Amino acid sequence: MMKLKQLLVVPLTAVLLSACTATTSLRSSDPSLAVKINNDAPLVLKNPVSKTYKATSFGQYRFRATQEGMEPMYGLMPLKFNSGYLVADILFFAPAAFYNLREVYPFYEFDVAQGVVRYKKKESDQWTSYKPTAAEVERAQAYFAE
Repeated sequence: MMKLKQLLVVPLTAVLLSACTATTSLRSSDPSLAVKINNDAPLVLKNPVSKTYKATSFGQYRFRATQEGMEPMYGLMPLKFNSGYLVADILFFAPAAFYNLREVYPFYEFDVAQGVVRYKKKESDQWTSYKPTAAEVERAQAYFAE
């Protein structure tokens, strides 16, 4: 019986740890656009780029998008709420709610010319446009110290 429990602990731990990340596809309306998210190296979005980010409850993903000949765009990436994680946290391990209630959407598109970030949950969904507020822009600019 003890051996069975030990065998189940490893896959369960792996599942729980993998549930704390989300993979997203970053793309751009212009192939020369580069985006820097938090401390990551800038990504040139000539083609869609797949990236994995940790889930968070209270943190933010700040970005600076730059495009040739234009002023940089700053803001916070919109994050989706994980209601399923909340239920699992309540049922199995409540302190996890401090770490995994929000995550990146599966798809983002940055458009510096329009000053918007578009996002969606499924490839077939329509884009939702998001324009960072002045306060979010200031916070991202301060983060990138420019």
